[in-house]
Amino acid sequence: MGTDTEKASLVLSLRQQGIVDLRVLGAIEAIPRERFVPPALAHKAYEDTALPIAGGQTISQPFIVAYMTQMLDVGARHRVLEIGTGSGYQAAVLAKLCRRVYTVERRRNLMRHAERLLSDIHIHNVVTRLGDGAKGWPEQAPFERIMVTAAAPSVPQALIDQLAEGGVMILPVGPVHGDQEIWRVRRQGAEALYEKLMPVRFVPLVEGVLRDD
Repeated sequence: MGTDTEKASLVLSLRQQGIVDLRVLGAIEAIPRERFVPPALAHKAYEDTALPIAGGQTISQPFIVAYMTQMLDVGARHRVLEIGTGSGYQAAVLAKLCRRVYTVERRRNLMRHAERLLSDIHIHNVVTRLGDGAKGWPEQAPFERIMVTAAAPSVPQALIDQLAEGGVMILPVGPVHGDQEIWRVRRQGAEALYEKLMPVRFVPLVEGVLRDD
């Protein structure tokens, strides 16, 4: 388990970088990040850095997790769609802040591992689905909030369509080997309003499903 000192040091670092939402900081402090990284890297779990996980994927830097979560402005009654379950860490953070998280992952082994981890740490308001993230989860739409944790070359229209009126989506946008930025998308009637927030580097949002990897 991460020590109280390690967690406090990470939270202090996040505050110094502009994370001021106390609910977000509390969620980061409450989730045992060491459970979501490979055992050989557990000693690095509370460093503010991205780390590799299975399938050539990564668990995002805690600042990026906190920043995207803060900018998403999640409410306690919200239903949140997450695209890209990965390790399950971001879903765990979101689950502390909202009513229910619906998370889509294209790699079966990652999804199953995340399900086990979330159950082990007693988070029970996350629902998983094996699927193509760019298509979202239309059967459960609309969502008040959507978070995408892989970079799309452009904002998927299917995800905009699944936003509730007044809903917000946070996602990285850009090419695999080029400049990427975090965008905030707001749904207002038939329109989507776009705001660019900060440069980032994410793994790509890949179409299709990998059932046996």
